[in-house]
Amino acid sequence: MTVKFKMFDVRPIIAQGTEPLPEIRAAIEALAPGEGLTISSPFLPAPLIEKLAGEGFRSRVERLSGGWLTHFWRDE
Repeated sequence: MTVKFKMFDVRPIIAQGTEPLPEIRAAIEALAPGEGLTISSPFLPAPLIEKLAGEGFRSRVERLSGGWLTHFWRDE
């Protein structure tokens, strides 16, 4: 199955001094089968990766010049 990723940029949320976890959680819970979530962040979200791994999500990270892309998906 090919996973279709939705993009979610948390950098503006973090820049405002707000915790992005509630919005990330809502985006994760809204995923349909075959969908994944790509999060753009200014740093590697290691705690989030560990938390979602415990919920059955796989992840892959990409280092970019301006931050990180972290892809989350479940094998269906």
